Amino acid sequence: MDQLKQTSRSLLRRRNIQDMLAVAESPGRRNHLSRSMGAASLTMLGVGNVIGTGIFFVFSITVPKAGPAVVISFIFVAIIAGLTALCYAEVASTVPVSGSAYSYALTTLGEFPAYLVGWCLMLEYGVGAAAVGVGWGDYLNALLEAVFGWRIPQWLSNGPMSDTVTGVINLPAVVLVILCAVLLMRGVKESARITVILVVVKISVLVMFSVIAFRSFSSDNLSPFAPNGFTGITAAFPAIFFTYTGLEILATASEEVKEPRKNIPRATGYAMLIVSSAYLIVVLAALGAQKWTAFDGQEAGLSKILLDVSSSKLPAIILAAGAVISVFSVALTSMYAQSRMMFAMARDGLLPRGLSKVNPRNLSPNRCVVTTAVLATVMAAILPMSKLWDMISIGMILAFIVVILTVFYLRRYMPDLERGFSVPLYPWLPLGAAAACVWALTTIPEATWTWFGAWMIFATIVYFGYSRRHSTLSQHRAEDLETLTDGELAAGG
Repeated sequence: MDQLKQTSRSLLRRRNIQDMLAVAESPGRRNHLSRSMGAASLTMLGVGNVIGTGIFFVFSITVPKAGPAVVISFIFVAIIAGLTALCYAEVASTVPVSGSAYSYALTTLGEFPAYLVGWCLMLEYGVGAAAVGVGWGDYLNALLEAVFGWRIPQWLSNGPMSDTVTGVINLPAVVLVILCAVLLMRGVKESARITVILVVVKISVLVMFSVIAFRSFSSDNLSPFAPNGFTGITAAFPAIFFTYTGLEILATASEEVKEPRKNIPRATGYAMLIVSSAYLIVVLAALGAQKWTAFDGQEAGLSKILLDVSSSKLPAIILAAGAVISVFSVALTSMYAQSRMMFAMARDGLLPRGLSKVNPRNLSPNRCVVTTAVLATVMAAILPMSKLWDMISIGMILAFIVVILTVFYLRRYMPDLERGFSVPLYPWLPLGAAAACVWALTTIPEATWTWFGAWMIFATIVYFGYSRRHSTLSQHRAEDLETLTDGELAAGG
């Protein structure tokens, strides 16, 4: 009985927030990241990771379910994401450390719940990079066909589990992941500069699409507005949540942001405003330009719409080229977030400690980048996009809920912590966000929960087989001591 109680207590052991902040602010340590991003770079990083995540290819999945009422689905999800973003802004400006919801859970819910949250986030980021890679290949083929009249052979552009034509490997997706890994290993400054350029490109092509599509707007295309009723509107939720994947990257990057208490809330607000506005404009333009029944099974959908409504191929070519270029930034930032997630967990001993080493030249956790690239490459090579969407949404929404709970915990037990931003109308806005997230989870198909359960079972096996014994909150090995503060040693001892 005593052993059982001891085990239970160890599962819920928590990291002291002040110790966590001390580690993040300890320059010169081998597991220290560099604070090099300002508000503008962070905003671009957020927009770059969110816009393009699904907006270029989500319509073929969501419009057949909801019809033109998919615009209502987008508004619902935007509200949920916006409320949660406020909670992220408060927590990230209070505890500006790497790891996002995982690190927050480690200080509030305890080690084992935090560990599972970390695996949820790794599911979101890793699978997200793979899904984006698969969608990127569709636009690459659309561009090649429009310009050269040639497509990559189907056996090289479809994985063995493809929903359409069975192939051997999705080569475009693999190439995208490898390119992103190479760039990330050059360091966050270089990645941030490239991201700014790519954000400008993707905003430009979406503006071009909207202007041309609105010229062919027909109200007849919006009828019937909700052919599948409210059930259809909610059925579109999981895939639309995917279009907001990466929202929490602003918090994940906290440890690499200058003046985080000021810049994180500011960047979060700017990014959400840009993303939500762009989505609603593009959705309305697409729905008005094409009958909702035509979206079903449509590859490179936005490019196809421009081909149909324009007298020239040039706009469709420009959009396909813009998608090929800008979706690259989504995979880049997804892999960035995944590598930082692994870094945070490895630094806490919950993953092999070797992953917490950073390259001394550019302060990048290159081992995490390589590991992320390998996992994303395997998934992108063999799995179709349709099998990846809902899994990502589960991890994302559960992380949202953890962040909302962290707001309540910090307000209740640590009211004197310095905050760069506070959620207005507390506690009603956080409560509303939590209720909306729980409701959104009920819209995810049962089969997806089965796969998610298998992922969590595997994570649990790893925890009891390795992580629990090697955690820095357990006993420390001699070679780990140089990377820990005195406060961490006290917490672990």
